[in-house]
Amino acid sequence: MLKTEKIYYSIGKKLILNNISAEFHPGEFNMILGPNGSGKSTFLKIFSGEVNGYEGTVLYAGEKITHFKKEELAKSRAVMSQQPELSFPLMVDEVVMMGRYPHFIFNPGKKDETICNEVMERMNLTAFKERNYLTLSGGEKQRVQYARVLAQIWEKPKNGFRYLFLDEPLTSLDINYQQEFLQIAREFIKDTVLIAVMHDINLAIQYADKLFFLKEGELAAHGTPKNILTEELIKNVFNVKTSLINNPLTNKPLLIYDNG
Repeated sequence: MLKTEKIYYSIGKKLILNNISAEFHPGEFNMILGPNGSGKSTFLKIFSGEVNGYEGTVLYAGEKITHFKKEELAKSRAVMSQQPELSFPLMVDEVVMMGRYPHFIFNPGKKDETICNEVMERMNLTAFKERNYLTLSGGEKQRVQYARVLAQIWEKPKNGFRYLFLDEPLTSLDINYQQEFLQIAREFIKDTVLIAVMHDINLAIQYADKLFFLKEGELAAHGTPKNILTEELIKNVFNVKTSLINNPLTNKPLLIYDNG
């Protein structure tokens, strides 16, 4: 389990996060939603260990994140940031191998190569493995970066959990790859604390087990989609009028936006 306790974070006099306490359990797809500027990505950067200088506590399986060395944490925790980019030419298979860097010192072993090949096959990237990464489209680059992140935690740990954090991962992806992206993420649910920052509420409803809504740096609501989603909540968080109906195909809530 990943737990945050009373997280406060400010930049100058601007309070970005205000008393955020939350629990994220393995075996569940957790999604964080909220309007721009609500603190979603900052919150992810804090519980992933990228940002310091906050008040409060982040716990990985009951252990403070500050007790882990970065090298140790990187073997079980992978983060896909917004629009990751490279400015120098590498082949696709070399970019994917970057995900294995925490697992070897000088040169990758046969195990690392096998894992990267398995990931590229799962992501339908085998035909791209010898392509120059810089020549790819935005969506193709996104898929390669996802493969890199998955390669980092492809193996289930002997003890404890894997941690997979995705920060607005669907940028540049068409509808087909958005669905594939989230389906592959769900394959990691067992033994994994899985958290994604999302914008599309209906996609989140389709795939998430738990939703966490942030508004102005505070946790406005959290729980299962069926238990917490209301038209009033969406109006309060996003200032948008909606109608909430039942999706006949999934039997899950579906938001219809009111343009009137």
